[in-house]
Amino acid sequence: MKKLSVLAIAFAAIAFAACGGKKSAQAVEDIDSLKSFEQQQIEASIKMHFDSIAADLGKLEQLPFLQEGENGVQLTKEEKQVKPDYLLAPSVADEAATLSEKYRIMSALNVDRKIASMYELPTEDYDKAITKLAADIDDPSFKAIDNANTLYETTTTLYDAMNENGRINYFWQLASAALVEQLYATNQNADKFLSVFNDEAAANVTFRIVLILDAVNRLKQYDPEIAPVADAIAPLEVLNATSVSELKAQLAEAKDQIAAARAALIK
Repeated sequence: MKKLSVLAIAFAAIAFAACGGKKSAQAVEDIDSLKSFEQQQIEASIKMHFDSIAADLGKLEQLPFLQEGENGVQLTKEEKQVKPDYLLAPSVADEAATLSEKYRIMSALNVDRKIASMYELPTEDYDKAITKLAADIDDPSFKAIDNANTLYETTTTLYDAMNENGRINYFWQLASAALVEQLYATNQNADKFLSVFNDEAAANVTFRIVLILDAVNRLKQYDPEIAPVADAIAPLEVLNATSVSELKAQLAEAKDQIAAARAALIK
């Protein structure tokens, strides 16, 4: 079985619990035909960089607190004893007002639901909140991932479906929220997570993050709804390490910026 770290789970896919939706009665316009070449290039570059991060993380050794179990990769017994106290409460779903906020909060809650599940914490409230948000969003694209078999397949299938359904602008909302939520979770246990990193991985991952931040910022001129996301994640450009030790220092220094970005994305 391919070795997957908790980081790879969040970065590699926004693998939502099977959340189907009714097909919208409104015909979807051919959005691509209305986009400028530059906008299409920016969107393609963001997707490429997210995929590259997932690929880089997939090359790392398995984290020391993960092991192969009957149901795949799971936490060690010792790790499960220290329950995370930094997860979002499912009730934050009630604070989502706009469609963009619902996409972002659903994405962040899905990351935390996966972490809670690995630590054998109750997930029923997460399931209810995610299902409610998915119903409110009513994105027919979610139906496409019901039968996805792998994390990569889920991400690619969802990306393609949202592009086809004219919802691709919300894919960036999902991806950005998942990225920030995982950075926040990672920073709670930086020493553990970075124990399998080498200097090349630290440099490659943070370089891709900087490129994503820049691309999302440039996307603002075409998609006004992405502006709050671009502004929220802009301070994370300080994460541009060339070594593991430098990344550890940068994560420590960026603790407040990461927390602020998280708060801004789920408000």
